[in-house]
Amino acid sequence: MKARIDRLPLEGESLAPVWLITGDEPLQLDEAAAAIRGAARARGFSERELYSAETGFDWGQITAAAQSLSLFGERKLIELRLPSGKPGDAGSKALIGYCAAPPEENLLLVITGKLDKRDQSSKWFQALDQAGVVVQVWPVEPRALPAWVERRMRLAGLEPTREAAQLLAERAEGNLLAAAQEVEKLRLLLGEGARIDLEAVRSAVVESARFNVFELADAALLGDAPRTARMVAGLRAEGSEPPVVLWALAREIRTLASIAGEVARGTAPDQAIAQKGVWAKRRPLFATALERYGVNGWRRLLRRAQRIDRIIKGAQPGNAWDELVQLALLVAGVRLV
Repeated sequence: MKARIDRLPLEGESLAPVWLITGDEPLQLDEAAAAIRGAARARGFSERELYSAETGFDWGQITAAAQSLSLFGERKLIELRLPSGKPGDAGSKALIGYCAAPPEENLLLVITGKLDKRDQSSKWFQALDQAGVVVQVWPVEPRALPAWVERRMRLAGLEPTREAAQLLAERAEGNLLAAAQEVEKLRLLLGEGARIDLEAVRSAVVESARFNVFELADAALLGDAPRTARMVAGLRAEGSEPPVVLWALAREIRTLASIAGEVARGTAPDQAIAQKGVWAKRRPLFATALERYGVNGWRRLLRRAQRIDRIIKGAQPGNAWDELVQLALLVAGVRLV
């Protein structure tokens, strides 16, 4: 069964035994997962086991987790992160087997990136869909972002004008995480119930840091290698978290890989960039960056970003910041030895 992100489990509703959240928009993906975790806790699933199905993952752990009982007799949430969206033969069998008879004392939550039509036709996806609920997370289109920001502000207890929401949406440039952070800043600065107009936004919303990840992404896309290197160093010195920096770079790399794929299939570069929802004033940056690599080159950088993610999580040795500066410079077009 499929469900919209705004119709996740509410208090008093029954809770399906299996949940799959899929999409490539990180804020909504995280908030959807948090909503399900909260609903599970409210229903007595007080224990949580977390698994990440990286390369070489032992799928027997999922089967064992489903069969084992808590030492304290508590119900548990089994959370499985599937970064690649490809469980393989062993993973498919484990998921299908679990869904055939979901244990009453467990709840399975699977979180993965965007799944294409082929993935959604797979037996493991169909098993999850039939046993529980599939929540598909879609990016917010640029034209719908002002309305999304306004709803977000009202949920935060603010009273925005339409113009104030429009200004925040333009500032975020399609980045929901940035928009959500700006809304939270306004709530903390002005308090719940505050009326938010254009002047309030202009005076209250300031740059949160001298070096921020959005400026870093723009510098890398532009090909300004010296500034890119300085900004990574600045983010590190200011105590920024590596996952945030990686997210900003990987987001642009993923978009460029997709655009390059469309160009390779014969779509004009300008048309391909526009089709991916890139904001008008950022399109020249993407057009410039697109000339540096073909589709295989951008996919190699995406695989490199995935390796950095494993380093950050401790699943692979390496220095995350050293890897991040190299990734940023590669995006900027620097050929590393």
